Amino acid sequence: MLRLIPFLVAALSAFTPALVHADQIWTDVSLIDSACRLKVKGAPDAHTRECALQCAGSGYGILTADGAYLPFDKVGNEQALAALRASKKTDHLRVTVSGERQGDRIAVRSLALR
Repeated sequence: MLRLIPFLVAALSAFTPALVHADQIWTDVSLIDSACRLKVKGAPDAHTRECALQCAGSGYGILTADGAYLPFDKVGNEQALAALRASKKTDHLRVTVSGERQGDRIAVRSLALR
């Protein structure tokens, strides 16, 4: 029995990285700055790019289909700001985000403004 323990440990450790870093993808969700999340919750597509850029210091997140607001980590905030600066869109700020949900935040791996 004791001889099997090293093999079991090795077998289980092979699956641990897949369980620890399970990315999720949020598709076609509204990109909102944290300062405006309550103000625009009823009509997120009316939230303008100009407002989102002015409120960049508050950070960004997404408004999910069920109405939850999930803020981004530092990397996600940087990616969102860069995407907004590069975009010509004036409103309907929709994104596809992949990352790991960590409690009420998203550790963003990638973000694309649609």
